[in-house]
Amino acid sequence: MIRFGIVGFGLHGVRRLMPGFALAKQCRVTALQRRDIHKARASAAEYGIPHAFDSVAELCTSREVDAVLVTSPDSLHLPDTLTAISHGKPVLCEKPMALNAAECRQMVEAARAANLLLGVAHVFRFEESTRWFREQIALGTIGRPVYARSEFCYLAQGSKRQWLTNPALATGGPMADIGIHCMDALRFVLQDEVVRVTAHAVSDERSGAVEASGTMTLEFAGGTLGTVIVSTRADYRTPLEVVGELSVLQADDAFTVEHPIELRLRQGEKTTLAKTITNFDAYARQVDTFAAAMRGEAEFPALGIEGWRNQEILDAAYRSTKSGRTEEVAQVNVGS
Repeated sequence: MIRFGIVGFGLHGVRRLMPGFALAKQCRVTALQRRDIHKARASAAEYGIPHAFDSVAELCTSREVDAVLVTSPDSLHLPDTLTAISHGKPVLCEKPMALNAAECRQMVEAARAANLLLGVAHVFRFEESTRWFREQIALGTIGRPVYARSEFCYLAQGSKRQWLTNPALATGGPMADIGIHCMDALRFVLQDEVVRVTAHAVSDERSGAVEASGTMTLEFAGGTLGTVIVSTRADYRTPLEVVGELSVLQADDAFTVEHPIELRLRQGEKTTLAKTITNFDAYARQVDTFAAAMRGEAEFPALGIEGWRNQEILDAAYRSTKSGRTEEVAQVNVGS
């Protein structure tokens, strides 16, 4: 049983991580860290977690912690990850991996030098929906993918994650928060890399220095065009669609873990295949797979290098919003 310590325990830990660990079979949470020790102890008591800390270093030093799950604000991902690695602990880091690709590189190189596992919590890679899309595309069911679309919207008003509009803490607005999930999902299902990106973003009085909505057009090496549309000003929706030369794959709420999803294969106006699945155990699969990878029993499909690759795309997208031009995406090789 792999024992996790959660750094930066907050809303995400409450809503997603603890329910996931409750379903996990190969790991459990034995420690958490919050900046306020009183809040840390209260959270630990509420969820039956044995150890509470206000120091990241102390959590990472604990003999009751085998692996560290970093869920702190984006600007802390680099120092928190490096702290864990310096104490010999494998790290599963939330997305976006860091503030920029240069920080991601530091994290990957530090983990490699220490011979420690570093993963990024791109949970869509552990969902049944994205797995089905990936399998159907690989089988050639839809022919050559021509166009792929991923959207993610949610209403941010009243969110407890107020740091998301603070550029000192957040990598960006929804392009970084959820757009990076969408671009990773497209990379994963297409099994292809993005070479160029064109992006546009808009802000408003509530989003401050970060964007409230954004669009990204992704040019894949294999010729597929992808679009990612994100916003924190619209009701929750996560549609995914891949259009091929022969047919189309569709799901209205592809990434949700809240309710069953209908996956569809369409030819023209006709649905030729419909399948209902659920992603309810995606967070459990993510941590169980990381635990198995630590024991050498499985490969973790979202290694740190994948987070770095996604960050190169995101960095290029933000450059594009400022330049008004299509920007090249720096390619990260396995040996980088």
